[in-house]
Amino acid sequence: MTPRVTLLAGGVGGAKLAEGLAAVCSPERLSIIGNVADDQEFHGLWVSPDIDTLTYSLANLIDRRQGWGLADESHRVLAGLERLGCETWMSLGDRDMATHIFRTQLRRQGVRPSAIAQRIAESLGVGIDLLLPTDDPLQTTVKTQQGWLAFQEYFVRERCQPEVLEVRFEGAAAARPTPEALAAIETAEVLLIAPSNPVVSIAPILAVPGIRRAVETSRALRLAVSPLIGGRTVKGPADRMLTAMGHACSNRGVAACYAGLIDGLVIDESDRADRTALETEGVTVLTTDTLMTHADEKARLAEETLAFAAALRREEVEA
Repeated sequence: MTPRVTLLAGGVGGAKLAEGLAAVCSPERLSIIGNVADDQEFHGLWVSPDIDTLTYSLANLIDRRQGWGLADESHRVLAGLERLGCETWMSLGDRDMATHIFRTQLRRQGVRPSAIAQRIAESLGVGIDLLLPTDDPLQTTVKTQQGWLAFQEYFVRERCQPEVLEVRFEGAAAARPTPEALAAIETAEVLLIAPSNPVVSIAPILAVPGIRRAVETSRALRLAVSPLIGGRTVKGPADRMLTAMGHACSNRGVAACYAGLIDGLVIDESDRADRTALETEGVTVLTTDTLMTHADEKARLAEETLAFAAALRREEVEA
């Protein structure tokens, strides 16, 4: 029987490992806590990009070419809004709009965002617990030479071009963790951090009061999968953001982000040279191929990561 697994995830990398775990774990033994700090309102609709990417990926409806949005999408509504003079830099497809309309309607009725996310997932055939770290407002903002930008403004509108001077998570101090997220961390036998951006995908989850402490005190075997391959990210600005936040753009920098939170780190074979330095610092390392392009690669990485966790657990018991 596979262990009870809880995954902290955001972005495309997080969704890929989530798919891999879904292929090798029983649905009732897998929980995924997604990032909500990228959420933003567009055209009067509440959009939750990371949660939707997780949901669409697990439902096998994701646009595989771009890594987000729905496959075979059209954009007639967006084209109509553009004709009306609206800003349309956030690409929202017509069928994707249905998700946002539904989410917004239920939010206005006072339904918990956690319940909405689960209803959307279930409606698309996803039988895994897809959890939110908080139901309260939480927003990643990025300071650049242009001033403070909401994350989607920086990521989509500005295409990650401005230099990052600072990152903060507005609303984090007042946010309350969801009981479902805390329970998933507490009951996990293996606690994983996906190969997501440590600064803007995982850090916002950990910024919710109570979440970091729950991970720190968890009795689970805790592992992170590095988002770096050959010292760089496959997609997104994680490498530049690590540097901007004062961390080395390396697996040592990734490990520093998760100091006190992980028992081991999975890194790509191309970064094998980092292993000695990491192990000198007390981080147990698994080196393997971490690039996930196809379904079999996602499942293989998930299996190898869980096997790594099992081996570390056996060593603990025998020590």
